[in-house]
Amino acid sequence: MEIAGYVLLTATVTVFIYGALAYNRFVMLKHNVRKAWGNIDVLLKQRHDELPKLVATCKEYMKHEQDTLRKVVEARSMVAAAREAKDIPALGAAEKLLRSGLGQLFALVENYPDLKANETFHHLQSRITGLEHDIADRREFYNDAVNVNNVGIEQFPDLFIAKLFDFRTYEILLFEAAEKTDVDLRVLLQTP
Repeated sequence: MEIAGYVLLTATVTVFIYGALAYNRFVMLKHNVRKAWGNIDVLLKQRHDELPKLVATCKEYMKHEQDTLRKVVEARSMVAAAREAKDIPALGAAEKLLRSGLGQLFALVENYPDLKANETFHHLQSRITGLEHDIADRREFYNDAVNVNNVGIEQFPDLFIAKLFDFRTYEILLFEAAEKTDVDLRVLLQTP
């Protein structure tokens, strides 16, 4: 009877230690995903604040390109709404529209030498381009954190701890096929 008690006690302690370690790992994974999202969120907010300045600067010069400017403003609003709602699929779609609008806008600038030479425009264009690169980098970190979290939650026997404490999976921030391919400058430089 005494040996059975030690075996039961050892098994109970082993299960408790395993459960505690698994729980703590899931907490760490969850916070890594949130931290990665926070990094994207900061950059999206910065870009969100810069875009109205860019559009205002362009409006002074581009009187006949109001449709392109309107598309950029609408896409900016869609990105902001998806970001606030933390709707990852909607954010991916809105990002596609915004990048397309910015691509058209930057291509149209070629028709406006005064705007192209404007120091404010040049600064804003550089700032937004830099933010775009930073967002792409942070999306990679976010997707890695999501993947590690999701795999951990689905692995056996960890899935029992994950279900017991209601740890959840997150959605990968998907890139549109057009964002993964090389940019065709001939298409961007054609005026609509």
